[in-house]
Amino acid sequence: MENNIPHESAAKHVSGEAVYVDDILVNDQLLVGRVVYSSHAHAKVKSFDLSQAKKVPGVHMVMCFQDIPGHNQMGPVVKDEICLAIDEVTFVGQAIFLIAAETEEQCINAERLIKVEYEPFEAILTLEKAIEKNLLLGPPSTIKRGDVDSALKKAPHTLRGELRTGAQEHWYLESQVCLCIPGEGREINVYSSTQHPSETQALIAELLGIGKHEVIVEVRRMGGAFGGKETQANHTACWTALLCWATKRPVKIRLFRDDDMKITGKRHRFLSKYEVGFDDEGKLLTAKFELNSDGGAAVDLSFAIMQRAMLHADNAYYIPDFSVMGRVFKTNLPSNTAFRGFGGPQGMAVIETVIDRVARYLKKDPAEIRVKNFYGLESNNVTHYGETIENNRLFMIYEQLITSSEYHNRRRSVNEFNASNEFFKKGLAITPVKFGISFTTSFLNQAGALVIIYKDGSILVNHGGTEMGQGLHTKIQQVAAAELGVSLDRVKVNATNTSKVPNTSATAASAGADLNGMAVKNAIDILKSRIAETMAHIFSEQYHDDPTFRDSIVFENDSIIDSKHPNRRVSFTEAIPLLHLHQVPLSATGFYKTPNIGWDKQKGFGKPFHYYAFGMAVTEVLLDILTGHHTIVRTDILHDVGDSLNEGIDIGQVEGGYIQGVGWCTTEEIKWDDKGNLMTHSPDTYKIPSVQDIPRDFRTALLRGVPNPDTIRKSKAVAEPPLMLALSCWLAIKDAISAVANHQFEPEFSLPATNEVILLSIEKLKKNMEERITLDFVVQR
Repeated sequence: MENNIPHESAAKHVSGEAVYVDDILVNDQLLVGRVVYSSHAHAKVKSFDLSQAKKVPGVHMVMCFQDIPGHNQMGPVVKDEICLAIDEVTFVGQAIFLIAAETEEQCINAERLIKVEYEPFEAILTLEKAIEKNLLLGPPSTIKRGDVDSALKKAPHTLRGELRTGAQEHWYLESQVCLCIPGEGREINVYSSTQHPSETQALIAELLGIGKHEVIVEVRRMGGAFGGKETQANHTACWTALLCWATKRPVKIRLFRDDDMKITGKRHRFLSKYEVGFDDEGKLLTAKFELNSDGGAAVDLSFAIMQRAMLHADNAYYIPDFSVMGRVFKTNLPSNTAFRGFGGPQGMAVIETVIDRVARYLKKDPAEIRVKNFYGLESNNVTHYGETIENNRLFMIYEQLITSSEYHNRRRSVNEFNASNEFFKKGLAITPVKFGISFTTSFLNQAGALVIIYKDGSILVNHGGTEMGQGLHTKIQQVAAAELGVSLDRVKVNATNTSKVPNTSATAASAGADLNGMAVKNAIDILKSRIAETMAHIFSEQYHDDPTFRDSIVFENDSIIDSKHPNRRVSFTEAIPLLHLHQVPLSATGFYKTPNIGWDKQKGFGKPFHYYAFGMAVTEVLLDILTGHHTIVRTDILHDVGDSLNEGIDIGQVEGGYIQGVGWCTTEEIKWDDKGNLMTHSPDTYKIPSVQDIPRDFRTALLRGVPNPDTIRKSKAVAEPPLMLALSCWLAIKDAISAVANHQFEPEFSLPATNEVILLSIEKLKKNMEERITLDFVVQR
């Protein structure tokens, strides 16, 4: 298979020819849509008056909840998320009214004339307050193995603590956008920047009170998503569809960046508590974790995200007696949602903190403690939820990376540097990732495809996955070409369309290529079987004395060949018209469901994942202890993608994931004021990583010679796991902070490690050192 080819839209991206939703040409009937949202975090809507707004010239529609023809709901799982507020608002940014006009200026003028009377209520804006009031969005859940309480009592050493991990804004380059065009009768065509076209289709149908067969959702590409368009693209699509339905004209809503950030949910912030027991060598014996997340005002995907956090609270480490409890709380903030890693980063941050603390407590190198606690190859290889870890690559990656990164030499150099420098300190950390691949809601692990071969030999592939820049369509094009034995230029991957491939799952859980690649392969296998039977018959008619059998037909080098008689061959271009004359169906649907997985959510036991992706990173930082500014000096990454479908794309995903994780771990701090207003709602106040945050020396490699069984062309998913490699950066910063006190005290630390967090941690360490000196002086006296 051709491997390291460019992204199929790369040239279009850099030339500006790539067509996004906002680029689609529409006739002069197009109206601009605008969302009018709540300015209160929690309030009663006592009254409103839209009359003056409706009189603004150019305004075609001003809508409220009373104008919705179907169900006023857009909750993706739990129906607790109304489309337009009725008599109460529960967060700043909640949609109340919709406006459609000929220009954006007319929409803004109309919005200014809308009169709303609110009665403010108490707003819950912090996770701590929600926990104090026990505002659960649903019942807690627990995964447990062994007798944790007894093990803690018997453990030679114990540590306990808590960790705060912050929210994160998706900051996709293309903000939420949707274009709806009315069709004939009740038809509506929806062009949405969504990761989940089928869900968008379903919610619009329910909202309008029509069948799904009247709604066609199409996605050519998204300008980034990262989970932020898995469920929350539905909101913009639903609002746009309502205005289109009401006006019978095309309508487009494109959220302004600031509005997008105010309206949409983020990565869930967590407050996690832990207690751990271990022996003199640093071997973990037991652990008890309590994970608390801020779900926001509605459920969204919060429970699935918490579940994955609980399933990844072990990360790469075997813990004999282990319990994890998860609770999701309600606050008066936008409903938090999926984000790359889907709870995995929050769960892993806790166990990596534990490992780091154990190492500091025992005065050992954290790398030693990590490898000592890795899941085993033959024993100690069953997770706390009962899944056996097969094809464990942790030791292979560790050994290769420790050598290639020169870890031990650099550890000595870091120590020497810190001993001779007062105002700059270096930190070094290695962290692993073990990430389960599959939707934990098992029935979602399915995909469909439609493959069409035209008479000229060109091939059009339809599948249920969506392209958001991650290269899925490129990989699907490669898979289709390889399976049919044809050149890449024969194959085009079509825009994702609900009328071509129905009832699809979201492109999420890192499973886009796994699921859709196998569905495409299934469709092509059906086509190849039909073609082989007919070609065997055609060849046999030409050679009566020595017939060709179907099983000997192969597809390679743009030809169809009898492998036992290589001289019997026909080019793909010549074969297809011949097959059409023989009335062979040249289109086929394909389907795939992930085998041998099953998960009992109630018992917290089973096999939720088809396999695991593994990776490891070593990060070295330089810290200015007077300003709290850090520089990533060098990062070494070794990541397992099985047999890569496309090495260039996979390395890009690994590096991009790491940098996005660095943002979460360091600079991306989200703040709300005491009224529930988002303060960090634009690029001047919210700091995603820049070119200055990329490691000065960035070395990324893929693990070689490790094919992954029972997957599309022996590959592995790559999208989400690399993000968590950035925990090595976070803990390298902590290592540098710890060096201020010569590693004698445990630093106070949270995530993100902003300059402020770093400086406060250093000041606390200095205070501890002064108290120790004073105490030693008193003892000596």
